Amino acid sequence: MKWARPTYFFGVKKIVTSQAKIVETVRGMVDPILLDSGYDLVDVEYLRGPGGMVLRLIIDKPGGVTIDDCADVSHLVGDLLDVEDPIPCPYNLEVSSPGINRPLKKPQDFKRFAGQKVYVQTSEPVEGRRRFKGILLGMEQGEISLEAGDRVWKIPLECIRRARLDII
Repeated sequence: MKWARPTYFFGVKKIVTSQAKIVETVRGMVDPILLDSGYDLVDVEYLRGPGGMVLRLIIDKPGGVTIDDCADVSHLVGDLLDVEDPIPCPYNLEVSSPGINRPLKKPQDFKRFAGQKVYVQTSEPVEGRRRFKGILLGMEQGEISLEAGDRVWKIPLECIRRARLDII
């Protein structure tokens, strides 16, 4: 039988123990600040790296992300994380751009990148297929429309396991 590690609360600060909870907590803290600063928080990852634990923030903005943007976000977020201290062990903070094959995670991503070439993988078959490459036409009513060849596929958001731009 697996035992779940408990979440501890001391005073006002939350001490969070599971990786999923850390990602959720950090996302909730960081997302509003980045939005106010003109950035989109694409993803948060908390994982074991060769030098210990890594908290990776993947950011984007219209026109792309520069090294200076990553440094600015690192200082802004690093100060917040130092004060709030939601992670109970040492970690390295990394801030990066999503790259040219940017992951599509949020419903607004599927609207923003309409007209772009994408790759989508589903968790369950959609009309017998799990992998799709084509042009993203957009999103309406919880489904994306994707043109592949001479056919338009309707894929429910809840079925999407992974999606990304397919530039290369």
